[in-house]
Amino acid sequence: MLRSRRPFCFMHKFRRKIPCIFWKGNDTLSMEHSTEVLYNRTMVYCTPEHRFGSDALLLARFCEPKRSQKAADLCSGCGIVSLEWHDRGHRGLCAAVELQPEASALLQEAVAAQGIEHITPYLTDLRTFREGEGQFDVCACNPPYFTAGPQSTDAGRATARHETDCTLEDVCACGFRLLKDGGKLSLCHRPERLAEVLAVLRAHRLEPKRLAFVKNKPDAAPWLFLVEAQKNRRTGLRIEPDVLITAGAAMYGEVK
Repeated sequence: MLRSRRPFCFMHKFRRKIPCIFWKGNDTLSMEHSTEVLYNRTMVYCTPEHRFGSDALLLARFCEPKRSQKAADLCSGCGIVSLEWHDRGHRGLCAAVELQPEASALLQEAVAAQGIEHITPYLTDLRTFREGEGQFDVCACNPPYFTAGPQSTDAGRATARHETDCTLEDVCACGFRLLKDGGKLSLCHRPERLAEVLAVLRAHRLEPKRLAFVKNKPDAAPWLFLVEAQKNRRTGLRIEPDVLITAGAAMYGEVK
């Protein structure tokens, strides 16, 4: 849960570029990656095609699992959500589900290099993922935001930003399938799709329980929202204080 009037810094300590070797089928591939270091020195491997933004960090903080809970990071990309959870003390089993081989390989390399054994990258389609279904306490997803409009010529970026291979319906169906009764699915998304997100969650028996808006200024329109829904629970939505992004940090609670 977000805590009032506490800053959450987005700044990382340093970056460096390192060659990364991974396997795709029977082929050995090499790509250079940069390293982002989180607050407690957990390393995240990134490339220009597979990186993360403040939305993913905000999502990880919004739905932080308890230390031993079973968690799933859906559309995990380079693994920022699961690695941020680890950086903040999560040690329960964590499934990181990602469709793109290069992104999943970055997380595989990062957890192997750091001896992180409780995070398992799964290179698979979340539409068919069923490992441990009905057993998860927490699921999180930073899904593709767009259904239409110009797409990147880079296939990886297009998949990450547009609902070409993964729709909102797919995410909610996967979340319902994986969660135990009362388990929580959290999403970040664009405000213009708020009504649709809430409707699709409820259609999959995931009841919205917490909602927070993210702003750059107190009087500005929000550019992101964070929502948490529970499986098979009664109605009752709590609107939380806005999250204000300022000077590289997120401020939670009323700004005075």
